[in-house]
Amino acid sequence: MSIAESIKHQDRLLTINTHRDGEIKNALPGVHVSPCFLDPDNGVWVLFARFDAGTILPRHFHTGVVHFYTTAGSWNYVEYPEDVQTAGSYLFEPAGSIHTFSSKEGTEGFMVINGANINLNDDDSLMFIMDSGWIERTLHVVAEHTGQKMPRYIKPGAVVDFSQK
Repeated sequence: MSIAESIKHQDRLLTINTHRDGEIKNALPGVHVSPCFLDPDNGVWVLFARFDAGTILPRHFHTGVVHFYTTAGSWNYVEYPEDVQTAGSYLFEPAGSIHTFSSKEGTEGFMVINGANINLNDDDSLMFIMDSGWIERTLHVVAEHTGQKMPRYIKPGAVVDFSQK
């Protein structure tokens, strides 16, 4: 097989512009989400998110790695108050990390997440599991219930079928 035969044809670039395509306001209280890429089959979610001032998310455990690039504002993990992330900060989180997101002034950023967030109550019991499929379903439900337009996002697809003999 030649290289030319293995190239995948595209009619257009798969690109998202969060300014044009929009966001879901209050996907969670104080969290506004522009989905970029949601792949429930492989557990990958890519989001641009804005967090209102005073936002504190539930303490959570990551089953996979996280890449977070802060584009504006500031935030930190409650457990690491001295490590404030500001515009231009890139944070890598290994699988297995656990922490509580907090933004006093508000912030925004771009994140690539593999796996799930296991969100915990104060007593360490399970609150809910947030993964690519949960994000996708939740954004659609919030959009429908609040009359918001669901932003366009990239969703890889594969037809699941038996292999050829």
